[in-house]
Amino acid sequence: MYNDHASYQRMYREGELTLGLHVPLENFKMRTPTLANQVELAQKAENYGFTTLWLRDVLLKDPYFLDPAVGQIHDMLIYGTHLLSQTKQIALGTSALVLPLRHPLRSAKEVATIDALFPERLILGVSSGDRQADFHGLGVDHPSRGAQFKEALQVMEQALYEDYPQIDSTYGKVRGATLVPRPKKRIPTMITSFAQQDMDWLAKNGDGWMYYPQGPFEQARAIEQWRAASQAAGNTTFRPFSMPMHLDLSADPNEEATPIRLGFRIGRHRLIELLELYRELGVNHLFFALFDGKRSAEDVIDELGTYVVPHFLPLS
Repeated sequence: MYNDHASYQRMYREGELTLGLHVPLENFKMRTPTLANQVELAQKAENYGFTTLWLRDVLLKDPYFLDPAVGQIHDMLIYGTHLLSQTKQIALGTSALVLPLRHPLRSAKEVATIDALFPERLILGVSSGDRQADFHGLGVDHPSRGAQFKEALQVMEQALYEDYPQIDSTYGKVRGATLVPRPKKRIPTMITSFAQQDMDWLAKNGDGWMYYPQGPFEQARAIEQWRAASQAAGNTTFRPFSMPMHLDLSADPNEEATPIRLGFRIGRHRLIELLELYRELGVNHLFFALFDGKRSAEDVIDELGTYVVPHFLPLS
């Protein structure tokens, strides 16, 4: 489906694994990030061969939420565009665009504009959202977000890929008008978690699936379900699986893995072995969050780039 999409081709191939990074590139440990040197670190990551920078869609700081972090502070699409403008080929991944909180025509306009300015560098992760403060602040009903997600995704894709679409939705009507700009190629769209749907729906409607971090054997079961559902849905083309992982990289390269929040503390030799296992189990792209590490993000990126990324290079 995406044989000619540059970022997709660098990131995804059946049986292979590539690596990305979660912005902020900083070990802020659940405090408010400083966002220091993000452009320089993004450029460094690109030069090492990381394929993608992933950003979060967070509107309000909610200290009572399970994860009180505020993503990269700035709006995901605006800040992502800034990072794209300062780099050459590393992709921008949205992890994930919360569709019920954004009007789908506006979402279509924004992502189509990014794709026009930076062709084939956007990987569009989408979700139904879970931060209730954002829903309450915008006056959007939280319990019905699953139905809202399905409708918003349909309207956004009609606007993006149909010329003069006939749209009649709760978001509005479109008759005798069309979106400009419109992408020349389909933007790869990965559904994050279940978005209040079931696996059969995900397999029929997602170009790929992104699921929360789990240990390798727990993740293997999720991947098996995804592959089986995709096959049952009649998909004959490969559909990738992606996941984040929080990483506290030890200065001791031989340190064994110890579980931390949403990931592991581990030395680089054992990390390479762990990533090889994830690859064997069917993970196609994994991106590191350095938020909980004890070392500076720059030192970790340097070590990963020098010793780990060469084992999982971008695909040509």
